[in-house]
Amino acid sequence: MEGFSVINLTQYYYYQETFGYLAQQLEFPEKLTFHPKTFEEVIDLGHPAFDDLLIYREKMHELSLLEIKQLYSDTFDFNKKAPLYMTYNKFDTQKERGQLLAKLKVLYEMFGLEMAANELPDYLPLMLEFLYVAQWQNDSRAQGNIEFIIMIIEDGTYAMAQQLKEKDSPYYYLIKGLRATLKACIEPVSEVKTNV
Repeated sequence: MEGFSVINLTQYYYYQETFGYLAQQLEFPEKLTFHPKTFEEVIDLGHPAFDDLLIYREKMHELSLLEIKQLYSDTFDFNKKAPLYMTYNKFDTQKERGQLLAKLKVLYEMFGLEMAANELPDYLPLMLEFLYVAQWQNDSRAQGNIEFIIMIIEDGTYAMAQQLKEKDSPYYYLIKGLRATLKACIEPVSEVKTNV
């Protein structure tokens, strides 16, 4: 028996707004990034990431905006073990990474997202923003393409989460919450091999 996962589109649509919130939290911090209403309008008590995102929010509220900006830079800009580029540490050659980046860019364009010229398509806030804004309803391409993006994010955030946990970073809880939200959008399916 082999196990694999498929996207549950109903759950994905339900959590689509969460991806926008998470994208905002992973951009360079501004004062409005941590406005309480932003959290309260998107994350409710029953959300699979509620506990982690609440811890993240509480830890961030203990810091000044200047401290948060420094933490952000130290965490994501000056740390090659926790980059916000999901394929940065995943490929042996630039050619392999380049092919995946090109595929992501085409996917974004196919669904109407225009990227900034200076941004790479595997930038986590951009990927989350895409999951937030893309209109997938009634599109036969939704299933496979959402699964593709989620697979890249899950793979790219696994090592990041471990590294952030070791550093006792508040961003660990944000990434953990992201992974919990992604998991809530996926349902495991088992393929049973039968003898004929």
